[in-house]
Amino acid sequence: QVQLVESGGGLVQAGGSLRLSCAASGRTFGSRGMGWFRQAPGKEREFVATISWSGGTTYYADSVDGRFTISRDNAKNTVYLQMNSLEPEDTAVYYCAFRPSGTSAASTSARHYDTWGQGTQVTVSS
Repeated sequence: QVQLVESGGGLVQAGGSLRLSCAASGRTFGSRGMGWFRQAPGKEREFVATISWSGGTTYYADSVDGRFTISRDNAKNTVYLQMNSLEPEDTAVYYCAFRPSGTSAASTSARHYDTWGQGTQVTVSS
């Protein structure tokens, strides 16, 4: 079983940047596509970004494309989300998620993930 722990959230002014990390521990880290999702108060969870196991394929939500960058370091069992030009609309709890072992492709659908972190709060002030 894999455990995921997000970090790097916080309070930032509009236009600022944050870098989220998602550290995996437990069983094998490899051969898993992973994704970042977020949930704002009163709203449903939404897709943010996803990356394949190799890192060669990435997809982004239209709302963050060009501002956010997802990356991974398999040697460190860590996935990152670099967030630039943050907007108040980016305020949410951000969750990382892993696909089942052996499912290496990226995916934008939350139902394709079976392991989730506890979330980290990102607040962007105007």
